[in-house]
Amino acid sequence: MWRNKVKEYEEDIINDLKGLLSIESVRDDAASTYDAPVGPGPKEALNYMYQLGERDGFSYVDIENIVGRIEAGKGDELLGILCHVDVVPAGAGWDTDPFEPVETENTIIARGTLDDKGPTIAAYYAVKILEDMKVDWKKRIHIIVGTDEESDWKCTDRYFETEEMPSVGFAPDAEFPLIHGEKGIVTFNILQSGYVEDNDEPEVELKAFFSGERFNMVPDTAQAKLLIKEQMTNVVQKFESFLNEHEIEGETSIDEGFLTLIVHGKSAHGMDPTLGINAGLLLIQFLNELNLDKYASSYVKFANDYLVDSPKGEKMGMKFATEEMGEVTTNTGIMSYTDVDGGQFGVNLRYPEGFNFDQSLTRFSEEVTEKGFEIEMDKHQLPHYVDKNDPFIEKLLSAYREQTGDQSEPFTIGGGTYARNLDKGVAFGAMFKESEDLMHQKNEYITKKQLFNATAIYLEAIYNVCVKGEE
Repeated sequence: MWRNKVKEYEEDIINDLKGLLSIESVRDDAASTYDAPVGPGPKEALNYMYQLGERDGFSYVDIENIVGRIEAGKGDELLGILCHVDVVPAGAGWDTDPFEPVETENTIIARGTLDDKGPTIAAYYAVKILEDMKVDWKKRIHIIVGTDEESDWKCTDRYFETEEMPSVGFAPDAEFPLIHGEKGIVTFNILQSGYVEDNDEPEVELKAFFSGERFNMVPDTAQAKLLIKEQMTNVVQKFESFLNEHEIEGETSIDEGFLTLIVHGKSAHGMDPTLGINAGLLLIQFLNELNLDKYASSYVKFANDYLVDSPKGEKMGMKFATEEMGEVTTNTGIMSYTDVDGGQFGVNLRYPEGFNFDQSLTRFSEEVTEKGFEIEMDKHQLPHYVDKNDPFIEKLLSAYREQTGDQSEPFTIGGGTYARNLDKGVAFGAMFKESEDLMHQKNEYITKKQLFNATAIYLEAIYNVCVKGEE
């Protein structure tokens, strides 16, 4: 029944999704204003969702141009559907323009198709279809649309300062069948705090080094600018051998006596950095082989001692795991160094329930201080957990199982979704087991089958929760 109902809307779903995908809704602090707190792109995408709601007869409420909601249903209790329309930067290496969606026979290709514009449109259409069916709502629905999920969550932080907390809710921003627990997420900077006097004559001076744009992305490119006193050819040959040894791509260039080295890796979501190839840490491994000036050597050696080949916090002394939520993971997503300002590492750490992060950080901070570095905390989100036997979860799972025939159990993840904003919130789709996970990677796409099947699951799930009620 539900999948057949979706068939009537397939063309509209695709067209509305392509319109949303065409908006380059990457956070842009340099262009932020009072009317566009995280930049014009995210605001445009938020307004686009309001326009869809208005077109389809829904009311909407905007909160300071950074977050808002589309309202449906009636009743005392409230279901929240927490979506986001901001996206991570496109990165390099796309086969098509990431913000000009390409529709093929079976897929739609663009940044945000999986994370989270495709699932947002699927959930929106589930509510729209039920409204068009004139169902007898038993609960209200707020489709809460944020614009800063990929960075600091300013949107939902602001929203829940003043707006109603849903009784229950889900975020269509992960995987099916259902995610009932999320690791704690911490972002912090490691800053080089003291200049190191260098009275020697180093063979190589590191003038600048940069890699990565986001804490929660594995960086796919890295660049270093070197001043080499002599034997530049030897350094170039050594670099080429390093690239071959590690089976990665890179290039060199010489300009006004400076040698620039570039390494290409593979981007991935920071919740599992082992799925990517961290270009920054690879280039640091190479730099560690050179006779650098002391200031740069201190920076590079620190990374080699604590961050390189340490995706589970091993070198920081933070290795920990539980059976249900898995292991601590660490992603060094942002790296920078100049010979004037020193260096910085931006770390994204995720941990299961039971891990004493504060105690571990205190010990680590004391250790790195002795080496001329200091820790600067950015953000800390505690782990989130809902009992998988909760009746609300059973209603969502029932819809998934009815539509797919799959009896898989709900699980926990290292990622962070808007679900953790809610007292009783879970992540629910929209990726399936067979989906190729290209979130935060080049050539991100969603299949039409996935998009339409997710819409049908959301249709039945919302019907179970908001129309059938407690019947």
